[in-house]
Amino acid sequence: MTAHPAERAGPRFPDLADPRTFIDADLPALWRRLRAEAPVHWNPPAEDRPGFWAVTRYEDVLAVYKDNRRFTSEQGNVLSTLLQGGDSAAGKMLAVTDGPRHRETRKLMLKSFSPRVLEHVGQLVRRRTQRLIAEVVARGEADFATDVADHIPINTIGDLMDIPVADRGKLVEWNNRTLSRYDENDSQLEEWLARNEILLYFGELARERRRSPGEDVVSALATGLVDGEPLTEDEIVFNCYSLVLGADESSRMSSIGALIALAEHPGQWRALKNGEVSIAEATEEVLRWTTPAMHFGRRALEDVPLGGEVIRAGDVVTLWNSSANFDEEVFPDAQRFDLGRKPNRHVAFGHGPHYCIGAFLGRAHVSAVLEALRDQVAAVEIRGEPRRLFSNFVYGYLGLPVALTEER
Repeated sequence: MTAHPAERAGPRFPDLADPRTFIDADLPALWRRLRAEAPVHWNPPAEDRPGFWAVTRYEDVLAVYKDNRRFTSEQGNVLSTLLQGGDSAAGKMLAVTDGPRHRETRKLMLKSFSPRVLEHVGQLVRRRTQRLIAEVVARGEADFATDVADHIPINTIGDLMDIPVADRGKLVEWNNRTLSRYDENDSQLEEWLARNEILLYFGELARERRRSPGEDVVSALATGLVDGEPLTEDEIVFNCYSLVLGADESSRMSSIGALIALAEHPGQWRALKNGEVSIAEATEEVLRWTTPAMHFGRRALEDVPLGGEVIRAGDVVTLWNSSANFDEEVFPDAQRFDLGRKPNRHVAFGHGPHYCIGAFLGRAHVSAVLEALRDQVAAVEIRGEPRRLFSNFVYGYLGLPVALTEER
């Protein structure tokens, strides 16, 4: 096979396809160096996968997100599918569908996200989160990941989709294995099996809703029309899968990361407790600081000059949110956790036509956690080493032993 023109002598960087990079490397230093030396970097191929571009500067990342004419999502939108040559959900799932079909399906799904529904959901999220934090405070010690964070987003999206309460725990378990692994000993087969479990689950739920629809998102997909035609079963199932995956994973990881950041930055904890920063401002900084979805990806449809390089038609391009959100050109003193940061135009939810449909929910979850901590907790103490996910896509933690002292 002919070598790619980008495969030339140049700066050496860790392999961004390898999950171990995100466990072992000094990530802030890595992103700084990439932005300075190779902002559009060719990550060379390995034995089991092709090479790909890594875009790390904020302005370049934004430019590609906005450009849905020269870059497509329909051949995958994360490394795990892009490097395999495609996504089986292409043209069926919102995240990997472009053009008019994407717009119309998105519009159909957003009907279930009316202001009235979202206001009610926000109230439920706050109530549920206050109760979960109260339970942990009463016990004194807990695992914040499994005792609090795991229960908030899945129950919110569960309410929106009317998923039976008894089924929600297993969806969290499957989710954890779909785009990330507990550790490097887990196999890709386990990821594939977990994904299929979710798809099979929603296939059955969609059939039930077609027979007996309600006012939930699954019913909207199962009974709605796009271009005068009902969605196929694949489209219904893949979009249910996408909603659960996006709403659950990023919200949990942001909430866990928020607690770690507050414990490590006592000045910011005091600012939150004293009301020196608003919950809305604090929420945006937590989302920037944690950036659970480290990258999203596209494939070039034609040759595109970018950052001094030429991306060739057919090339895989990855947009590193976790670098863009710390770009000093956009975020002064970017390595400072600043709950009052303004402006804060982060890309934790992506940007452009594929901006995350569940962004409202992500914000609602983080806001609810920050409110409950402010109201009920006097002090936060990390009681053990946080347990990291093994992933090149999701940055976050599976376990976080903590002690929360009650506010008197």
